[in-house]
Amino acid sequence: MKNSQKYVKQYFEPQDVAMDWTKKSYVEKPPVWCSVDLRDGNQALIIPMSLEEKLEFFKLLCKIGFKEIEIGFPAASETEYDFCRTLIERDLIPDDVTIQVLTQSREHIIAKTFEALKGAKRAIVHLYNSTSVAQREQVFKRSKQEIVDIAVFGAKLCKEYREKASGQIFFEYSPESFTGTEPEFAVEVCNAVLDIWQPTATDKTIINLPVTVSHSMPHVYANQVEYMCKNLRGRENVVVSLHPHNDRGCAVADSEMGLLAGGERIEGTLFGNGERTGNVDIITLALNMYSQGVDPKLDFSDLPSITKTYEKVTRMKVGERQPYSGQLVFAAFSGSHQDAIAKGMKYRMEKDVGTWTVPYLPIDPADVGRVYEADVIRINSQSGKGGIGYVLETQFKFVLPPKMREVFGYHVKSISDHEHRELLPQEVYEIFMRDFVNLHNRLSIIKAEYEETSTELVQAKIDVYYKGRTQTVEVEGNGRLNCISSAIQTVTGIEYVLESYVEHALEEKATAKAASYVCISSNGKTYWGTGVHTDIMTSSIRALVSAVNRMLDA
Repeated sequence: MKNSQKYVKQYFEPQDVAMDWTKKSYVEKPPVWCSVDLRDGNQALIIPMSLEEKLEFFKLLCKIGFKEIEIGFPAASETEYDFCRTLIERDLIPDDVTIQVLTQSREHIIAKTFEALKGAKRAIVHLYNSTSVAQREQVFKRSKQEIVDIAVFGAKLCKEYREKASGQIFFEYSPESFTGTEPEFAVEVCNAVLDIWQPTATDKTIINLPVTVSHSMPHVYANQVEYMCKNLRGRENVVVSLHPHNDRGCAVADSEMGLLAGGERIEGTLFGNGERTGNVDIITLALNMYSQGVDPKLDFSDLPSITKTYEKVTRMKVGERQPYSGQLVFAAFSGSHQDAIAKGMKYRMEKDVGTWTVPYLPIDPADVGRVYEADVIRINSQSGKGGIGYVLETQFKFVLPPKMREVFGYHVKSISDHEHRELLPQEVYEIFMRDFVNLHNRLSIIKAEYEETSTELVQAKIDVYYKGRTQTVEVEGNGRLNCISSAIQTVTGIEYVLESYVEHALEEKATAKAASYVCISSNGKTYWGTGVHTDIMTSSIRALVSAVNRMLDA
C-alpha cells in the first residue's frame, strides 16, 4: 500500500464535549425504529423491487413491529409515487404505523411529495440537503449561507404545504453527510430549520444525523451526537435520530454509541442492506439489546422466515456468518466449543436455570426460530466427542458412556475428514447404527438355553456362529452375560476382559427398547459395542457380540 499519504481526515471533532455517554455501559431502552428498507435498501438493489414486492416487504415490516417506515421518494419515479398511493388508497397502512417519505429542498419535488400523501392519516416528510465540506465545495459550489438558505427554503415550503394537507404530518430534517460537516455549522443549519418549524411537545421535529459516509471511529460520531444534543434549540421538542452507514464496518457501534450519547431513534435496514457496504443492520442492533436483557420491541422470533422473504423480494443473500441471522452463526464445529455448549445446555436443564449463560451462544437460538439440534452442533473433522455425543443423545436418545463417546467421536471425525465434508445428524446416527450397533457379521449367537443351579451359577447351552459354521458349547458362569462371553472365547480361542457394561432405556414407556454398551479389552486395546432390543438381557448380549465383532474386524 503505497498511497496512504493521499488520505486525510474528513471528519470534524467537536470541541469541549464532556463525553458523558462513556459512563453508560449499555443501551437501556429501545429507540424509535424506522425501517428504510423500502428507500435506502431498495435503491441499493441491482434490480429494484416491483410494486408487489414492495407491498410484501411493507407487510413484513409491519408484522415485525416497525411503527415508522420510510416508503420511498415519491417524486423520484413513477414506481415510488404509485407505491405510496397504493398503500394509501388500498388502506394498507395500520393505524399505529406512520409512513415516511423523502424529499429534497426543491419546490416541485416538495409539491409532488405532498400530492403523493393525499389521504394519508399520518406521515413524516423527511427533508434533506447536503451540508458537508466536500459536498459544498465540489458538488454544489455553495457557501455556508447558501446551504442554510436551501434548508430554510425547503422548511418553509413544507410548512406551507402541511397547512393545506388533511392528514397529520410531522417533519424530519437531515443535514446530509453530517459527519463530514463542521459540528458548529451542522447546529446552525438544524437550528435554522427548527426556527421555521417551531416544534412543540405534541408536534416534535426529528433531526436526523446521518453517517452518510463513515469517516471516523465510532466514539467520534458519539461525540458529534452529544454536541448536537446539547446545542439544538428546543431540545425537549426534538427527536434526535441516527442513520449510520457501514463503510468502515462500524454502523452498529456508531448506533450504539450514538444512542448512549443522546440519540433516540434509529433509521436502518434489515440485514444492513444499503448502498456500498450498507446501512446499520437493525436486526443486529436490536438483538444486541435483547442479549443485554432489553426488549427491543421488534419481533425477530422467526428469523428464518424473515430471511426467506427478504431474500425473495430483494434477490440479495444473507451471509452465513451474518450476526444472529446467518445459517452458521449458532453452529459449533470445534470440539471444545461443542463440548462446552453441550455441557451448558445440560446444566440449564439439570439446574432449571432461568437466565441464559450457555458458553459460546450469546442468545438462545430458539428465541429467533433456530433449532438446537439442527443448528448448534455441526459435525465435521474439527468436531469433538462432546458435540458428536450431544447429537446422538439429543436427537436419537443414545447416551454413550464417556470413553465410548471418545472412540465414536474419532471414528466420525475420520469419516468426515476423508470425505472432506460436514456430516448431518442423520448421517452420524447411521454411522453409529452401521458400525457399532447389533453387529453380527463375523460372529453371532444363534441360540442360548440357561438353567439356574443351586450354587447361584448359571449353566448354559449356547449355539455360536463363527467362521461359517455353528458350534454348540456348554458353559457355566455367574450370569447369562458371563456364560455368553465364555462361549464366545471358547469358540474363537480369543481371550479378552469384559471391562464395562452400561444400559438405559431409549424411551419412557413399558415396551421401550433398551440400549446396552459393552467394552472389552484384549492385548492392551479396547473395543466398544452397542446392543438394542426390547429385552434388556438380549440388548446386553448384542452389545457384547458387537464389541467382539469390532475386535475381530480390527
